[in-house]
Amino acid sequence: MNIKIIGSNCSNGIKLKKTLLKVVNNFDENFEIEFKDGQQSIKKYNIKNIPGLIINGKKCIEGKVPSDRELTKFIKSYITV
Repeated sequence: MNIKIIGSNCSNGIKLKKTLLKVVNNFDENFEIEFKDGQQSIKKYNIKNIPGLIINGKKCIEGKVPSDRELTKFIKSYITV
């Protein structure tokens, strides 16, 4: 599973990064996690408000930091697909 955080160096991006790393430890899945900060990535995924969370190429969250529970729910929905 490929997960990207767009805008990972802003304050909310750092919080999202910490939350994501904590949540993925609860899964027995293989994750490829990338942290992107360039304008190119923001335009590619049409992120209007950073941070953005991209799972398997689809924009899931933008402009907020989800709770552990919300993030777990998003990841589980992509594992079962």
